[in-house]
Amino acid sequence: MKKAGKIIIYILLVAIVGIGTLLSYVKFALPNVGDAPDLKVELTPQRIARGKYLANNVTVCIDCHSKRDWYKFSGPLDTNTRGTGGEKFDRNIGFPGEVYVPNITPFRLKDWTDGEIFRAITSGVKKDGSAIFPIMPYESYAKMDKEDIYSIIAYIRTLPAQKTESSERQLDFPLNFLVNTMPVKPENKPIPPVSNTLAYGAYLVSSAACKNCHTKQEKGKYLERMDFGGGEEFTIPGGKITSANITPDKETGIGEWSKEMFVARFKAFENKENLHAVKEGEFQTIMPWSMYGAMKTNDLEAIYEYLKTIKPIKNQVTKYSPLVATK
Repeated sequence: MKKAGKIIIYILLVAIVGIGTLLSYVKFALPNVGDAPDLKVELTPQRIARGKYLANNVTVCIDCHSKRDWYKFSGPLDTNTRGTGGEKFDRNIGFPGEVYVPNITPFRLKDWTDGEIFRAITSGVKKDGSAIFPIMPYESYAKMDKEDIYSIIAYIRTLPAQKTESSERQLDFPLNFLVNTMPVKPENKPIPPVSNTLAYGAYLVSSAACKNCHTKQEKGKYLERMDFGGGEEFTIPGGKITSANITPDKETGIGEWSKEMFVARFKAFENKENLHAVKEGEFQTIMPWSMYGAMKTNDLEAIYEYLKTIKPIKNQVTKYSPLVATK
C-alpha cells in the first residue's frame, strides 16, 4: 500500500509539474507570430482617404475605438472622441473579465512603428509582444490586402492626438492564459477587382467581419454549419440582442430581399439625424448602422450579391428581448 501511495504521489507531482510547464509556456513563450515587419507607410492623400473609408465604414475600427451615444438607436459615434477608446466589455454583459478598448490616436501610438501597428491589426499582438483579445477581429484583418492595412495605418496617424488612458484588462482563468494562443500570422491577400462582384463582395464581408457577429458561437468557437445564420447573443443594459440571420433562407434570412431593399436598409441610417432616441426596454442594436450606412452603394451591392451565394440556413431568431425585472 505504501508503494502504491508513493506512485500516486509521484504521478500527481509529474502532472503538476507538467501543467505548470504548459501554463508557463503559454504565458511567457506565446504569442509567437514573429517580429513586427520593418515598415514605413507613406502618408499619401489616397491612402489617408482610403483608410478613412475603411476604418469608419467597412472594418469600422473607429466604432469600438470611440465612445458611442447609446441613448440613440445603434449607438452612433461621438465624433469628438474619434479613436480615443473607451468602450468597455465586462461581466455586466456576460464577458469573462474586463477589457477596455484603448486609444489609437497618435497620443498613444506615437511610439509605435508602422510595423508594430500592422502586426497589431493583422496578428493581434501589441507593441510589447502581448496578445490582444480578439474582440478586435484580427483573424479577418489578417486576410486583407496589405495596401488596405497600410491605408488604415495612414489614416489613424492623422487622427487628432487626444490624451485618454484606459485600465489594464483583467481576464478570468483560464482565458488569461488562452488569450496568448489566439494571435495569428497574417495571410494577406490581394483585393479582388471590383468587376469580380462575388470575389469583391466576399472580400468586403471578410474585412467587415460580418461572420463574427452573425454566427452563433459556443466557448469562442463558431457552431458548425451555422455560418451567417445569426443567433449570437449580446447583453446590453435593459435587454439581450440576438444577431440576425443574413443567409439567403427565404423564411428566416434575407432570401426574399431584393438588392434594392438590402441597400435601402443601410442607407436609411446613413444620416445620424434619422437615428431615434431609444428608451429603456425598447429595441436597441449594437450594429453601427450609420457607419455601415455610409458605405459606397456598389460595395453594399457586392456584399448583397455575395451573401446571396452562401448556404441558406433556417434559423429564426428573436432580435431583441427586454430584461424582465426580478424580485
